[in-house]
Amino acid sequence: MDWVEAIGFLGTGLVIISTSMTTMIPLRIIGICASSVLIVYGILINSWPVIVTELFELPLAMYRLWQMFRLVRDTKTAAEGDLSLHWLRPFGTERSFNAGETVFRAGDPAHEMYYVESGVFRVPEMDLEVRAGGIVGELGLLSPGNARTASLVCVEPGKALCVTYSDLKELYYQNPDFGFHFLKLTTERLFQSVEAARNPMAVAGRL
Repeated sequence: MDWVEAIGFLGTGLVIISTSMTTMIPLRIIGICASSVLIVYGILINSWPVIVTELFELPLAMYRLWQMFRLVRDTKTAAEGDLSLHWLRPFGTERSFNAGETVFRAGDPAHEMYYVESGVFRVPEMDLEVRAGGIVGELGLLSPGNARTASLVCVEPGKALCVTYSDLKELYYQNPDFGFHFLKLTTERLFQSVEAARNPMAVAGRL
């Protein structure tokens, strides 16, 4: 076996190793290394299919790695004080609501949380208003049976970013750092809700 074949086997080995990774960041790093090695191998053997394929794979893997690092950074920042979740935008779907529309009712199964972008929403059981920048529904992920603890009604037409629990769970399992910081963030929100219940004058907009 000459050194050119050795490079090819190295690239193949890195691809195999990447498939055994259980967390996303190490997988992306190994994938980037594999693509780089295979590009060199493709050049050496003059194989354009290999070169073109890996030239598509390499920037995509680098972008996904950067996206994951940014997600962990922003989650950590939020957990340390900035409780906004606007950084989840790439993983959510924007939805529009009309005045008088019920987003969900107490006791309904909870499958997603909402980041309010515009309009006004109200939690009737707690007589609370949720405006732009407010978060509702994230605690349903942790509640027994994943049931809503209160209702949410649109008071003024607006939009909200919907992020499903399944997407959150996927991010959680793909990246333990994200999971840790998001759990810390959610716990902080839970404490805020408890404080709001004890103090009727407190301003809160979370479930």
